[in-house]
Amino acid sequence: MSGVSLRLRLALIGACAVIVALGAAVLALSLLFGEHVERRAAAEMQVQLDQALAGLAMGLDGLTVATPPGDPRFSRPYGGLYWQIEAGGRTLRSRSLWDLALDLPADRPAGGAPRLQELAGPEGARLLALERVVQLPARLGGGEARAVVAMDRVELSAARAAFVADLWPYLAALALALVAAQIAQLAYGLRPLKRIRERVAALRAGQATRMGKAWPAEMLPLAGEIDALLAAREADIQRARTRAGDLAHGLKTPLQALLGEAEQLRQSGDKRAAVAIEEIADAMRTHVDRELARTRAAAAASRACADVAETVARIHAVLSRTPDGQRLDWRIVVPNSLIATIDPADLAEALGALAENAARHARSDVAIEAKEESGRVQITITDDGPGVPGERLADISQRGRRLDERLPGDGLGIAIATEIVEGAGGRLELCNGKKGFEARIDLTSAKRYDGQATLPA
Repeated sequence: MSGVSLRLRLALIGACAVIVALGAAVLALSLLFGEHVERRAAAEMQVQLDQALAGLAMGLDGLTVATPPGDPRFSRPYGGLYWQIEAGGRTLRSRSLWDLALDLPADRPAGGAPRLQELAGPEGARLLALERVVQLPARLGGGEARAVVAMDRVELSAARAAFVADLWPYLAALALALVAAQIAQLAYGLRPLKRIRERVAALRAGQATRMGKAWPAEMLPLAGEIDALLAAREADIQRARTRAGDLAHGLKTPLQALLGEAEQLRQSGDKRAAVAIEEIADAMRTHVDRELARTRAAAAASRACADVAETVARIHAVLSRTPDGQRLDWRIVVPNSLIATIDPADLAEALGALAENAARHARSDVAIEAKEESGRVQITITDDGPGVPGERLADISQRGRRLDERLPGDGLGIAIATEIVEGAGGRLELCNGKKGFEARIDLTSAKRYDGQATLPA
């Protein structure tokens, strides 16, 4: 059951609880109704027993029931309602018993109090019987009379079955109401779980920094633990960034010393060695400066927002003045309201590297297009160059890998762009399009309110 949703588990448990509870209710109500019917039947039989005893009279042949109880079932053979009186050596009985007599137990009820019991009736029927022993007056010959009135239990069972049958529609309606209430309870009660999922997704996407405290009491400990974990992670990242910055700063001094050594070599006449050292030192210093800039910007990178149109405009302004950019026709299609969740400097560095690569390989034009779709910002840079052989597409995003060694560059641009985009929670795709080579950046979008870029809550 580990893969079953919590909502389904609770719904199944609730449905089972409703079924069990209603089943128990039906059983309890049926038993209570049966006892009530039995009490009512005993009360009726008490009246009928009194009527039978009151109808006793002394006839020519002895004791008889001159006025029997008026219920027609007493006159119908095996009608389900019977009376019998034993007195003066005679057994008087209702017509419904026909030629049978009730087999009474040997012990008699004492003190004239009625006794409720079960007897065997005609055709093996089970009877509910009320028995009483009374003292006859002298006009009826004196002595004791043992009288009993009995009812077929089938009638009682039929009454209880009819009651349960009438009860089922109401119980079904009650079950539907309970299930509907349970569904509403689950929808409302589990809503915070959906909020937690959305909040964690926002944390992962960099759209929020903390879980906060606006949670039910049962979820506050979980939110607090997540916030504590985030704080510890941020502290670790900050320490790592500080150490990276310190390392970059520590490398700057040796690089300066290395350049000083190169200058001394130049002055001593070894110009070739000096140039080689200076080129290497300049490349290293460029990377150190880049890392220092990224370290300074990284602290706010997870909460930063970049205006895509503004960034693209700056990159175009720079590249259009370069020798490669001046010969190209630039097509820029970027909405002004497009905001991406990435540090502006990082976006500029990534787009700059990709746009510079496109300008270097394009024949006549480069297109930079951007749009927002389903909460994502998609930026596409296309050139009309020869493209990249399919088997080499996976290589160009690796550090230091260049397809054309004759062109200037260090082979780090696309690799750095990939790292920047993935570090911001996005994705960089490289492919050959219809016109040439395409680079597609996919980032989380943000919104703009009152002139400021703001992450969605």
